[in-house]
Amino acid sequence: MEPVGERGEAWFTGLYAAHYPDIVRYGLRRLPDADAAAELAQDVFVVVWRRRGEVPEPALPWLYAVARHTVANRWRQGRGGPALLPLSEADQVPAGLVGPDAVAPVLDLHRALRGLPEADQEILRLVGWEDLSVADAATALGCTRSAAAVRLFRARRRLRSALATRPPRPDPRPASAHV
Repeated sequence: MEPVGERGEAWFTGLYAAHYPDIVRYGLRRLPDADAAAELAQDVFVVVWRRRGEVPEPALPWLYAVARHTVANRWRQGRGGPALLPLSEADQVPAGLVGPDAVAPVLDLHRALRGLPEADQEILRLVGWEDLSVADAATALGCTRSAAAVRLFRARRRLRSALATRPPRPDPRPASAHV
C-alpha cells in the first residue's frame, strides 16, 4: 500500500473516474432512484478521500463494501426505504425490445430473487450484477473467500429452488381469445 502522501488529488481523480459509474450502478440496483444512487456514490468517495491510506488494490471490491455499509446505514436511519427494494430501471428490460415470452423469464428471476433472504440476494448481486469474483465479493462482504464461496453456492441453490417453484403465469391472451 502506498503512503497517504502519494495518494493525492491525481490518485483520487483517477479512482473516481474509473469507478464512479460502478458505484452509481450499484446504487441504482439497491436504491429507489437515480438521485439516491448518485448521493450514495458521493458518500462513498468522501470515505475514499478520508481513508485513502486504507484503500487496497484492486479498489472496486473495497468500494462496494463501503457502498454496502452506507446503504445499510441509510436503511437503519430510515432514509433508504424498505429492505427489499422494487426493481430499478437499471434491471428492467425495455418493453419494446423483446416480446412477452423473452421478458417472462427475467420477471421470474426477479421474483425468485426478491423471495430470498437479503444475504443471498447480496452475494448473487455482487457476483452476477457487479461481476465480482468470489474473492472480490468476499472483500465486499467482509468475509473470507471460503465463506463467500459457501454463501454463493447456497444462494444459487436456493435461487434454483425458488425458480423451480414459480407460480403459474396468467394467460397473456385477452379473454375473448380463449373461445
